[in-house]
Order: sequence, then structure tokens, then C-alpha cells
Amino acid sequence: MSIALEERLAYLEKLCDELNSVVTRQSGEIDVLTRRIALLMEREALREAEGTGGVIVGDEKPPHY
Repeated sequence: MSIALEERLAYLEKLCDELNSVVTRQSGEIDVLTRRIALLMEREALREAEGTGGVIVGDEKPPHY
């Protein structure tokens, strides 16, 4: 095998390892974010079921006024 091919192969192996690390890290981050979104969705569903958590738009006064 020529030196140029060996250098290219070494570069590609290093790049593949780096990309694998990035994908592995991102997969963990996606898992965490997915769990957080699920928790937020559950919280919001509970809030809606309880009838609380309304949104005040513009100049509307809050319901307790």
C-alpha cells in the first residue's frame, strides 16, 4: 500500500471516530431533551385538566380581578 493511501486511510479512520463521538453525544442529548419534553407535556396536560394556567393576552385582566 502506498504511503498516500495509508495517510488517507488514517485520516478517514480518525474522522470516522470523531463523527462517532459526536453522534453518540448528540444521541444522549436528544434522549435527555425527549424526556424533558415528555415531562413538560405531562405537566401541561395536568394544568389543562385542572383548568389552571391560562394565558393573559394583551390588556386582559387576570381572572382574579
